[in-house]
Amino acid sequence: MLTARSHAAAGGGAAAGPRRFLISLAQVWWTVRLLQTAAPGWSTAWLVLLTAQGLLPIATISLIRLLVNSIAAPGSGRDTGGLGSLPPLPLIALTAAAMLAGEGLKSITEWVRTAQSELFQDHVSALIHQKSATVDLAFYESPEYYDRLHRARSDAGSRSLVLLDSLGSTLQSSITLLAMVAVLAPYGLALPLILAASTGPAFAVVLQFNRRYHRWWEATTVERRWLHYYDLMLTHGAAAAEVRLFELGPYLEAAYRRLRRRLRRERLVLARDQGGARFLAGGLGIAVTGGAVAWMAARVTHGTATLGDLALFYQAFSQGQGLLRALLAGAGQLHGASLFLSHLREFLNLEGQITDPIQPRPVPTSSHPGLRLHQITFRYPGSTRPVLRDFELTIPPGTIAAIVGPNGAGKSTLVKLICRFYDPEVGRVELDGVDIRQLPVRELRRMITVLFQFPQYYTATIAENIAIGDLAACPPRAAIEEAARLAGADEIIARLPAGYDTLLGKDFTGGTELSGGELQRIALARAFVRQAPILILDEPTSFMDPWAEAAWLERFRELARGRTVLIITHRPTTAMYADTIHVMQGGQIIETGTHAELLARGGLYARAWREQHPACTPEARLIGGRT
Repeated sequence: MLTARSHAAAGGGAAAGPRRFLISLAQVWWTVRLLQTAAPGWSTAWLVLLTAQGLLPIATISLIRLLVNSIAAPGSGRDTGGLGSLPPLPLIALTAAAMLAGEGLKSITEWVRTAQSELFQDHVSALIHQKSATVDLAFYESPEYYDRLHRARSDAGSRSLVLLDSLGSTLQSSITLLAMVAVLAPYGLALPLILAASTGPAFAVVLQFNRRYHRWWEATTVERRWLHYYDLMLTHGAAAAEVRLFELGPYLEAAYRRLRRRLRRERLVLARDQGGARFLAGGLGIAVTGGAVAWMAARVTHGTATLGDLALFYQAFSQGQGLLRALLAGAGQLHGASLFLSHLREFLNLEGQITDPIQPRPVPTSSHPGLRLHQITFRYPGSTRPVLRDFELTIPPGTIAAIVGPNGAGKSTLVKLICRFYDPEVGRVELDGVDIRQLPVRELRRMITVLFQFPQYYTATIAENIAIGDLAACPPRAAIEEAARLAGADEIIARLPAGYDTLLGKDFTGGTELSGGELQRIALARAFVRQAPILILDEPTSFMDPWAEAAWLERFRELARGRTVLIITHRPTTAMYADTIHVMQGGQIIETGTHAELLARGGLYARAWREQHPACTPEARLIGGRT
C-alpha cells in the first residue's frame, strides 16, 4: 500500500539534475498555492512589501553617490538638475529618510510575516491532523506509514516556513539585484557576468549539501523515531512505575545517548565538510570583489571616474555580490525545503481503500438489523497468515450473540470488519442482507456503537468523556447521566469531587485518576450514549472485579433491549447471558449453542467453564445458564 518512494530521492544519472529542479519548482508552486489558501490577504501584502524593500536599496546608494560627489567636488557640474544640484544637507536628510523607510518597511514586513506564518502553520497542521484522522486503519499496521507521518509532521511542517522565508528573500533579492545590474552596466557590461561568476561556487556548495543533508535526514527517519520512543519511555507517566521498579532508566538513557552520539557525529561531519567548502567559495568571491574595486580605484586615479562613482560602484558591487549570494542561497534553500516538502505533500496525498461506493445504497432503516459475515477470509497488511478463513457467522435481528475463545482466535478482528475499518480479501459483511461496501462509510458507522477492548480515555471531564460517544447528536446531560446509570458508572461518578464535571487524568491540575474497572464503565457509558441499533462490546467486563461484573450483568438485558448485540469475550460468565454463544478457535466457529447446550456438549466451552468454576455442579451450571 505504501510503496511509492519520495520524488526527491528518485531518479538518477544525467536526467536526475533537471528532474530534481523541475520537482523543486513544482513543490515551490504547490507551497505558494497552499500559502494563498491559508492567508490570502496577508500574502498579497507580503508581496507588495517585498517589492518595496527590493527597490529601496537602489534609491539609498544613488543618494549616497550624489552626497559624496556633492561633498568632494561641490559645483562640479557632474550632476545637473534634479537631486544632483542639491547641497549636502538635504541629500543627507533624504538618505536618512530612505534608510528610515527601510527600517519601517522591515518592521511592517516582519509583522505581516508573523501573521502569515501563524496562519500557514495552523493550516498545515490542520491538513496533517485531518489526514491522520481519516486514513485507513490499515496504514497504522505499516512502519512505513509511521516513517512518513514522522517526516511530515516534524521537519517537513517547519520546512514550509523555511521555504516561504527563502521565497521572500529570493524575490526581494531578485528585484534589488536587477536594479544593481542596471547601475553597474554603465561601468562595463562584463561586470554583471563577473558578479555572477563570483557567487557560482557558493551556490554549487548550497545545492550539493542540501541534497546530501536531505539524503542523511531521510535515511535516519527510523533512528529519530527511536529517539522519540526512548524519550517518551523516560518521561511519560504510563511507563514510570516499571522504569523505576526494573531500573530501566540507565538502560533507556544509554540507548538514547548511543543513538544521539551516532547521529550527532554524522551531522557534525556534514557541517564540517559544508563549512570548508563555503570558506573556499567565499574566499573566491572576496578575491573577485577586491579585483573589481581595484579596477574602479584605478579609474578614479586617472580621472575617468569620481569618488562618488567609486562609492556607488563599491556599494553596488559588494551589495550586488551579497544579493546574488543571498539569491542563490535562497534558491538553494528553496531547493532544500522542496526536498523536505515532498514528504508533506506525499503524506497529504495518501489514499486508502475504505471509501464510499460510487453509487451508495441507503442504509437499512431497521431499529435492530441483522448481521452476517459470509465466507470471510482476512489477513492483516504485511502478514501471510490469515486471521479468518472461510469464516461464517449470522446474528439474527434483535438478538444477543456472544463470541468466546482464547486469545488470538480472531475475535477482535470481527469488530474491525463490521465497522469497515478493513475490507475482507474474500467474502462480505452484510447488514440486513446488504454488503456494507455498498453503504456510505459514515452512515454505516453511525449505526454502530462499540466498546473497544482497549478504549481511549481523554483528558476532559467525565461528562465529556461520555458525550464523545455521540458528538454529532450533542447529547444533553440527562442522556449522559442515563448512559452512566446503564453502565453502572453513576455511583462512581457521584463519589468524585466535581461529579460529572471532574477532569479525568492527572496531566493537568484538578484531574482525577480512576481504576481500570471504573474507566471501563465510563467507556461503557460512552458506548451506550450513542443510540445505535448495533451494539458491540469487546471484553466489556475484563477490568471489572467479580462483584462489579455480577452487578452489571444483572441489568445487561435492559441495556441490550431493542438492539442487535455482539459480545466478544473470553469469559463464559459474560457469554452465558447471550441468546446464542459461538465458540471461536483458529479463525473458525467450532461450536454454537446456548450456555446450557454447550455445557451439555462437553466441548471447548464446557472445558473452559469447568476450569473457571471447578466447584460448580452440573445442576448449578444449568441454573446459572440461560436456556
